[in-house]
Amino acid sequence: MNPWDLWKNGFTAWEQATAQYLERVLQNPAVLGPAGTLLTAAMKTKAATDRAVASAWAAVGLPTRRDQERALYKLDRLESRLADLEDRLDDLDRRTAPPARKVAAVR
Repeated sequence: MNPWDLWKNGFTAWEQATAQYLERVLQNPAVLGPAGTLLTAAMKTKAATDRAVASAWAAVGLPTRRDQERALYKLDRLESRLADLEDRLDDLDRRTAPPARKVAAVR
């Protein structure tokens, strides 16, 4: 057996044993309860940090992330409406343009 196959077989055995162990550990309520509490605390901290940063930006007079997202949404809608209007104008121009005249080739 070559070294690669030996390493691959060892890794596969390790992976299977580790997966079985972690599956049992992560289904244990003694692990899930504190992990859920930690995740809840982390999300509350993130929300408080986001609010503080938004307040700081607003206090300086700069747009917050939410303000920027609103402006970007409105700009996107305006661009879309402008493109629609341009298409309608092109269609109207094609319908109302006089027919092209054939010009005889001059030699």
